Amino acid sequence: MRITPEGIALIKRFEGLGDGKPGTPMLEPYLDPIGVPTIGYGCIYGMDRKRVTMDHPPISEAAAEGLLLREVKLTERAVELLIPVQLSSNQFSALVSFTYNVGSGNLQASTLRQKLNRGDYDGAAGEFPKWRLAGGRILRGLVIRRDAEMSLFLA
Repeated sequence: MRITPEGIALIKRFEGLGDGKPGTPMLEPYLDPIGVPTIGYGCIYGMDRKRVTMDHPPISEAAAEGLLLREVKLTERAVELLIPVQLSSNQFSALVSFTYNVGSGNLQASTLRQKLNRGDYDGAAGEFPKWRLAGGRILRGLVIRRDAEMSLFLA
């Protein structure tokens, strides 16, 4: 299964803040809300597959798009492995966006995954809003993102 264009747009909307416009990648390294060096659309690994540092050279928009697509492919595979139940394209896309943001280890350990793999789709949807903390703080952007992911999941 592959993420939908709506799922890609959701990731870009929340991961890209380049020139202050939603959906624009950060072409220079920046610290995410919990202090992790990041570049492009929320990527922590560069084109060389090494961890991004604050000394990482700037990248082009094309490179940011390439990093995004590489990470999305990895995330799609993780979701497919961790969620064996039947999913609609919207449910899959919402889960890829969620996992792109929180990581596959967090999806694996989540109650969202447990409920979903037991066939409790509504209960799983209700777990999205619980993932709104970064560095121990509720972030408005995560509240909005989780609402958007839940809405896509339920669509």
